[in-house]
Amino acid sequence: MKPILSDDLTQAATAPPTDALPGALPLTDLDHALIAAANDTLARHYRTFWHTVAAAIRSKDGRIWTGIHIGTTVGRLAVCAEAVAFGRAVLEGDGTIETAVAVRHPKPEEVDRELAVVSPCGACREMIMDHAPVAGIILMAPTGLVKLPIRTLLPVPYRR
Repeated sequence: MKPILSDDLTQAATAPPTDALPGALPLTDLDHALIAAANDTLARHYRTFWHTVAAAIRSKDGRIWTGIHIGTTVGRLAVCAEAVAFGRAVLEGDGTIETAVAVRHPKPEEVDRELAVVSPCGACREMIMDHAPVAGIILMAPTGLVKLPIRTLLPVPYRR
């Protein structure tokens, strides 16, 4: 993710309102608490190249489950933060996903040093769709943070 430039801010200021994104919902206080949980997890466990993304999942019973990206030298063995958080929700909770969010730490060469909300990768979108087809996903839109139904991010999921 590139740093936000002044031209980006100008475009964001003139972008269509949040409701121009089909299904977009404004964030609630619970959603902001979920983002804070992901930020806190990443702040506590960040290690350059090894733990660069954190996720938080709120289950239907209201509990929050966090996870951290597990980087590896052999890339295909890496595990996304969303999968770690969901695994914890399955093992320790009710195994549901009402809302999910992921945040990433800036890369060492990036000027902007702020943690940023990011959209889940394709594999995580598939995982969430498989287990929680009505889950909400918090992500950065041109107008700011919004919550979208997972189906919006993955309109044609893989089927066996």
